[in-house]
Amino acid sequence: MIPGSLKAVKAIGWFIEEYGIAQISMNLTNISITPVHVAFDEVCKKADARGIRVTGSELVGLIPLEAMLEAGRYFLRKQKRSVGVDNDELIKIAIKSMGLDELKPFNPKERIIEYLLDEGSNKLTDMSLTAFSNETASESPAPGGGSIAAYAGALGVSLGTMVANLSSHKRGWDDRWEEFSDWAEKGQQYKDELLRLVDEDTRAFNKIMDAFGLPKKTAEEKSARQQAIEEASKYAMEIPFKVMDTAYHSIEVMRAMAENGNPNSVSDAGVGALCALAAVEGAFLNVKINAAGIADKTFTSALISRGEEIAQKAKACRNMILETVEQKINEL
Repeated sequence: MIPGSLKAVKAIGWFIEEYGIAQISMNLTNISITPVHVAFDEVCKKADARGIRVTGSELVGLIPLEAMLEAGRYFLRKQKRSVGVDNDELIKIAIKSMGLDELKPFNPKERIIEYLLDEGSNKLTDMSLTAFSNETASESPAPGGGSIAAYAGALGVSLGTMVANLSSHKRGWDDRWEEFSDWAEKGQQYKDELLRLVDEDTRAFNKIMDAFGLPKKTAEEKSARQQAIEEASKYAMEIPFKVMDTAYHSIEVMRAMAENGNPNSVSDAGVGALCALAAVEGAFLNVKINAAGIADKTFTSALISRGEEIAQKAKACRNMILETVEQKINEL
């Protein structure tokens, strides 16, 4: 075995006469030590030093989602572009940058481990806008206010993230791309968490329904059923509280963009702040209504008290952002 420039990598190369190309086969034994994109880029550097180029690559087997996401971020940074984009875009960048679709189509749903395992799941966030609206408007009690509040928050911080991405690519602001990329990446993290909570709030409601459906013939069954209802109700209170907390913290993105982002998009930062406050206040209503059925009043009082503090802070932030937005609009 000949030591090379990459750790945790076993590789062999050969020249294929009939095609007039060289091929390198690499086994990455630990992608936390040498990620896929680092191995690919190293081959490109070695090829370039010899006056040749890498024409593409092929993945044998499956790959973890994070490996593809990190590859996408890596190649965007090389281009000095914002990494604060959604997962689908990061994966597309990774595929194109490493030439994973040169030999045959690379289908993320079939090649990424998490996507393959998630196949067939029934998520609200996988619905179209029309289907989600129709499901909400139906006689089904879920999705309810908690899920809608989380989605409003996701839309709000998505607008803030959009302003960050636009600002990172604004002509004349080339030296600030990393500043706005960091904000966009942070916005994506808030957005992803709020989208997760859209479905989690509905799951929390279903836990309560399942608990109420437990048998209650014997004393033991009644006791177990009541305990299950209590635990499920607490969880159904905690989830909208998480929506509140996440939506409130996401306002920092809109505030930064209203103050320092592309002035032509300042109204979008303002709308984002309005959506974030709607998410906070809407989720708080669900926190309070779910408290009614919980026997542990110490638990409910503490959570409601924290919720009131978050709601007040969120409203104050919204007001400051709107003042800034109005001022910037008047200066245009």
